[in-house]
Amino acid sequence: MQGITFTHKALPLDLIGKFHIDPEFQKEKLGTVKASLGLDELFYLSTCNRVEFLIVAKTGVLPSPAQLIAALELDINQAETEQCENAALIYTGEDAVRHLFEVSASLDSMVIGEREIITQVRKAHEECRAMGLSGDTIRLVIRKTVETAKQIFTETDIFKKPVSVVSLGFHRLKEHNLPDSSRVLMIGAGKTNRAMAKFLIKHGYKNLFIFNRSIERAEELANDVGGEPHSLSELENFKGGFDVMITCTASSDHIVDQSTYEKLTQNAIHPKVIIDLAIPSDISPEVIKTLPTDVRYIDIAELKTVADKNLSERAQEIEKCQAIIAESMVEFHAMYNQRKIEIAMSDIPKKVKEIRENALTSVYAKEIDGMDKESREVLDKVIAYMEKKYISVPMKMAREVILNQSK
Repeated sequence: MQGITFTHKALPLDLIGKFHIDPEFQKEKLGTVKASLGLDELFYLSTCNRVEFLIVAKTGVLPSPAQLIAALELDINQAETEQCENAALIYTGEDAVRHLFEVSASLDSMVIGEREIITQVRKAHEECRAMGLSGDTIRLVIRKTVETAKQIFTETDIFKKPVSVVSLGFHRLKEHNLPDSSRVLMIGAGKTNRAMAKFLIKHGYKNLFIFNRSIERAEELANDVGGEPHSLSELENFKGGFDVMITCTASSDHIVDQSTYEKLTQNAIHPKVIIDLAIPSDISPEVIKTLPTDVRYIDIAELKTVADKNLSERAQEIEKCQAIIAESMVEFHAMYNQRKIEIAMSDIPKKVKEIRENALTSVYAKEIDGMDKESREVLDKVIAYMEKKYISVPMKMAREVILNQSK
């Protein structure tokens, strides 16, 4: 068994993206890779910052990263090919299993403690199995991988306390218990505000007004979340008011100055929440200094401080996670060995029946023909009993050996 990994730790994200295979073409593409490399099983996991391959070849001949990349026929040039080959991480045998345990527990993620990876691993296996790529060995690995991740989630705090500024910003917003009918003014339609918009929609907020310098980007996000798109140039003339303002642009100048803020609020006095995720701030310092007490201003510096603290606390849980993984490796080793014995002994019932049939119809045929009815019935019972024991006893003894070895 072998794992080949390409991650954000050694490659730029845009190059990792070249390994992404459209789901529509995965069966054909990965099926070809499996056949051309002579593999028995293949598992493929692709996320925004990593690509994982788990390979099983009963011949023991495992492909190199260069061979795998060549078989994938990626749309990359020679320099990129060499960069990927040099950056590939290779795990063999139990190290490959342990690595997948750590991936599913998010210990190898960009942000430690992100739960999404568990779902991604499970879904990737379901798809590989449906495409006929993976088999019994990978099934066992993924089964124990998911079990381990769930145990880590239940018994440690690695997944607790958000560490992204977006999730923290939304948690801060929820603390104010604003109704889901609140008017949400979103300034910027980039990756950060797109992630925030998904949080808002998921929790029932419906009145989203999205402003962006490029109206096309505003329309794209608005279509995705059911919001109302506007050009950024329309901001200071917007008459709809707001209860929540979330801003994150790449502007080097302040987007909301005193004049714009006064026009947006229209002198209305009621609680508001402003979340400024931009660097530098989109809200003018003049506005921040004069905000009334019923307006809660949250900036990225505040959220980053909390994020760093939470990340530090998560890191302290890693030792507990590694202990669980070590225990799971012992359990997997026993389970894997037992399964190998089960497969190896799967022919025993057939062989025993063949021996029985040969004894009855050939070796002792004359003697059996001379038996009376009652004697024949007793013989049949004895043979059936012996046949059952010859099948079950070796399996039982093998399990006991495995259990004793794993203690």
